[in-house]
Amino acid sequence: MNFDLTEEQISIRDAAKDFAENEVAPSSVERDLNSEFPHEIIKKLGELGFMGMMVSPEWGGAGMDTVSYVLAIEELSKVDASVGVIMSVNNSLVCYGLEKWGSEFIKENYLKPLASGQKLGAFCLSEPEAGSDATQQKTEAVRDGDFYILNGMKNWITNGTNADYYFLQAMTDKSKGYKGISTFVVEKSFEGIEVGKKEDKLGIRSSDTCTLGLNNVKVPKENLLGEEGIGFKIAMETLNGGRIGVAAQSLGIAQASYEAAVKYSKQRKAFDSPISNLQAIQFKLADMAVMTEAARLLILKSAINKDEGKKYVKEASMGKLLASQAAVQCALEAIQIHGGYGYVREYLVERFLRDAKITQIYEGTSEIQKLVIARELIKESA
Repeated sequence: MNFDLTEEQISIRDAAKDFAENEVAPSSVERDLNSEFPHEIIKKLGELGFMGMMVSPEWGGAGMDTVSYVLAIEELSKVDASVGVIMSVNNSLVCYGLEKWGSEFIKENYLKPLASGQKLGAFCLSEPEAGSDATQQKTEAVRDGDFYILNGMKNWITNGTNADYYFLQAMTDKSKGYKGISTFVVEKSFEGIEVGKKEDKLGIRSSDTCTLGLNNVKVPKENLLGEEGIGFKIAMETLNGGRIGVAAQSLGIAQASYEAAVKYSKQRKAFDSPISNLQAIQFKLADMAVMTEAARLLILKSAINKDEGKKYVKEASMGKLLASQAAVQCALEAIQIHGGYGYVREYLVERFLRDAKITQIYEGTSEIQKLVIARELIKESA
């Protein structure tokens, strides 16, 4: 497998890096402190084509490949993982599903403004009693003439407060279990949508997360994706691709932690020489570099497989599992290398740790990734 980047991919990576350093970095500390959503940054990302990177130009997207998407997410997440996840959700959890399963009506009216960055999307699967076991949906969608009437509650909705459109799963036939789940595009402006308070989170604080209530929300029948009963399939396949985005976000955190640790270790002196000369520090840096590079290769493999139309579910889960572990471990080691300075906001590495932990939880916990990997391995052995 060839991991060499094309000139176009390098150009996209460099553009994302430049944007992250010049547009995202200056306000990242303040936004983290105040839990402030990066409205202007997201608007500019849309103008640059980063909010619908893999969507066909026909529907307002940039028509790029998954590898380019991974490179951009990593560079943004190195500076601010909140911006990385906002962009990731819109790209892989919303635009992907609308382009694959949406009708001409949905693509024209919803995908185009989302892919071009004019509107923002959110993915609504989790519920108070349906997290890792997404089959236990309680939100209902009852057909009433030309509409579906939706009632229920969704939680842990990334972009939920600021999104314009929701990619939402609801039960259209309880008797069929998970085969009775369907997917809808729901506008925030629809009557009966109740956006809950923004969660006060440990990390990715510039990204908003909230609960979403649905009280007799009338959704036009044209807003159904595909057909009734395939919503669970849509959600699971969408999450398979979404894990590549979260893996890239995790990789960005791990890489930033490693780079900060190397820089500090060369500057900080102890026993009359830089601490980078100490074997204890060198071992930490080596472990961080190995974990980060291994995660990068797995993520690139999953992205290349996806671009080439090959199976990528196992590789995406492997990449997400390893990269999220690398993010947490590298952030921990970066703090340790910084000593007391690592524990204060001024040196940033404490934020890397706070941002890293969620990558082991959302879009499938580490435990769920192991289940997915094991199931794929068993299939292959058969």
